[in-house]
Amino acid sequence: MMASKRMVGVFICVWMKKGVLRKYSVSKARVSSVACGIMGCLGNKGAVTVSMSIEGVSFCFIAAHLASGEKKGDEGRRNRQVLEIFRRTSFLLPSKDDPNDDHYHPRIFWFGDLNYRLYLEDHLARDLVSKYDWEALQAYDQLRCELEEGGAFEGWREGNLEFAPTYKYSESNCDRYSGSFGGRSGEKQRTPAWCDRILWWGEGVKQLSYFRSESMFSDHRPVSALFSMQVEVRKETNQKVFPVNATEFRPPENLLPRNSEEDNKPATLLSMLERDIDE
Repeated sequence: MMASKRMVGVFICVWMKKGVLRKYSVSKARVSSVACGIMGCLGNKGAVTVSMSIEGVSFCFIAAHLASGEKKGDEGRRNRQVLEIFRRTSFLLPSKDDPNDDHYHPRIFWFGDLNYRLYLEDHLARDLVSKYDWEALQAYDQLRCELEEGGAFEGWREGNLEFAPTYKYSESNCDRYSGSFGGRSGEKQRTPAWCDRILWWGEGVKQLSYFRSESMFSDHRPVSALFSMQVEVRKETNQKVFPVNATEFRPPENLLPRNSEEDNKPATLLSMLERDIDE
């Protein structure tokens, strides 16, 4: 684990395979958090960020939870929180004028419960969902409209949404949207929407897949994406790794090192990382 950061219910951690650590120089790992919830300062909404460099290229990963609500104008609150996160994240501001600037990140990934909804009445949205007509449904997606019109995330990209809306399910361990026919008495009526998203910014990024999983631990369904990127290797051979916020962690027994005088000591992510690099 290279870095981790938590703020109330928002959490991010960045992991790297030990083979990658042996091959590439990784440095400048930093973390940041921006709270912009109630009164603009509580951590129930906002973002946590990890910044790091792989060889000569800086990467930024942002996990966010934006304002909820499906009333008209709620998308504006989300847009303002996006701008606030950009403004208050100390190392996030890109500077195209100076690519050597330590704050310049040519590749940024933003993901989480962004909470953008649909500009569509509930019964019409459910009708398109029942027909698996994702293309027609996308035309009413708030985030897609904001991306196209420049309301937020100007210059950012997202893969095509070829899966069912991820929110809101009736409850955990349930595959029925909240408010559907046959629901519980008093159940909240929520129009299905793609609240959970993955965006990216920068050149040299190719998305290979974008999909949702059927984990039923909450009223959301998680989404995943796979990307490929090229990294220019620098001439220097000295490799330095700077893990941030490595925490105590007891791995499964089958992952503990064997035949070592350290066997009887509790392993930590930091000690395991340092051992991998030495090997």
